Amino acid sequence: MIFTEGRFFVLFLLCFLVHWGLKGHTARKVWLLACSCVFYGAWDVRFLALMFATLTLDYVIGAMLGKERVPGGRKAWLAVSLVGNLGILGFFKYFNFFVDSAVTFSAWMGLPMSARTLEIVLPVGVSFYTFQSMSYTFDVYRKELKPAKSYLDFALFVTFFPQLVAGPIVRAVDFLPQLDTLRRWTDVAVRPALVLFLVGFVKKACIADQVAPTVDALFEHPEQYGAWASWIGVVLYAVQIYCDFSGYSDMAIATAGLLGYRLTLNFDFPYLATDITTFWRRWHISLSSWFRDYLYIPLGGNRVSPSRTYVNLGIVFLLCGLWHGAKWTFVCWGAMHGAYLVFHRLWTARVPRESALAGLGAAAGWILTPLAVLFAWVVFRAPDFGVAAQVWKNLLGAGGDAAETFTWRWAPFVAVLLIAHVLAHRRTLAPLEEKAPDWAFALAYGIAWALALPWVATGTTPFIYFQF
Repeated sequence: MIFTEGRFFVLFLLCFLVHWGLKGHTARKVWLLACSCVFYGAWDVRFLALMFATLTLDYVIGAMLGKERVPGGRKAWLAVSLVGNLGILGFFKYFNFFVDSAVTFSAWMGLPMSARTLEIVLPVGVSFYTFQSMSYTFDVYRKELKPAKSYLDFALFVTFFPQLVAGPIVRAVDFLPQLDTLRRWTDVAVRPALVLFLVGFVKKACIADQVAPTVDALFEHPEQYGAWASWIGVVLYAVQIYCDFSGYSDMAIATAGLLGYRLTLNFDFPYLATDITTFWRRWHISLSSWFRDYLYIPLGGNRVSPSRTYVNLGIVFLLCGLWHGAKWTFVCWGAMHGAYLVFHRLWTARVPRESALAGLGAAAGWILTPLAVLFAWVVFRAPDFGVAAQVWKNLLGAGGDAAETFTWRWAPFVAVLLIAHVLAHRRTLAPLEEKAPDWAFALAYGIAWALALPWVATGTTPFIYFQF
């Protein structure tokens, strides 16, 4: 079930009406938990048991951490949580990947071997809810959060359906306190939530899904396309993945908001960043901050020597790439971004901030940052390194004379999207949304939906990040 299909609107309308019709606080939470189970079970009801096993493990360990006073004992309980969570994630997501990689490496070393892999079905959203549940254990271990007293509250925190399968990765320290008090309709920012949902819907159904066939055509047969067509295809993939993923996040934040709950911001106009460090402060914020707080800083962060800091960045982004999928192409994507960040740190550390060279670098960042991101997106999207290499050759004009191309009309399309992106960043229309009379807002909102629906792509396309 995805946010752009009809059955979700039916489920959410029912959930919304009953939620605000119930007067009891506990009754509302039970209802939301039930709706979340229906939402997730729509994919495969069997994996509900896996999700509840994960959250029950961390709920129990959180309670034990609250009682344990001996440092060694606390570390032992944390280790149990890590082994349990990462063990489940590793089996379902990475077992076949590591087995196949071992077989390939053995053959390369001249020691051929065979191995049977299992037909393992990857549970939707397992990377998201596992990291979310683990954040609770980390925060309780650090004594930044008290153990949850209610199993119901903790279960709702992990399973809350707006963000369940593709984020944002919500922290327990942000969400659990919201469950302590009864939500009131008078506190709901209705207009911003409605507008945000529409924006997310347009991003996904009217933009990302429309450009997907063109992107697929390039990455299925890159040898058939020349430099111009390849640049169009790669730029459209950058559009697709941003609109697809940020569109999900927008709709998740909006639906949660309409139910009275606040989720964290996940995207902050990353394509307007002028350096790679800023890009990662704005792209998939909940994941990058998770790796920062629970991996990068414990490794020493930037409090250690520069060389160790660079190693820490490399470790974080290699694992960030692997988090996205059990493929070496994702690891390569993570390594590229790690290298970008190391280079940026070296540059800022060695070039005086007030120098002319620093000013030149800042100006060049407007061009170099999106180019670096685009080149990395190639290997992220490509099914294998052969396809990625061919697309890179095409971009550099070394792909040969290919006859296939894409319509030139994609160029003004991208230009219009960029202008809209800048206007949205400047909140150009925000005053109209905030100050318009109710009747004017309702009329404009209805017209916006009427204009958007004819552009919805045919068929139902899952969100890209569902596979992670």
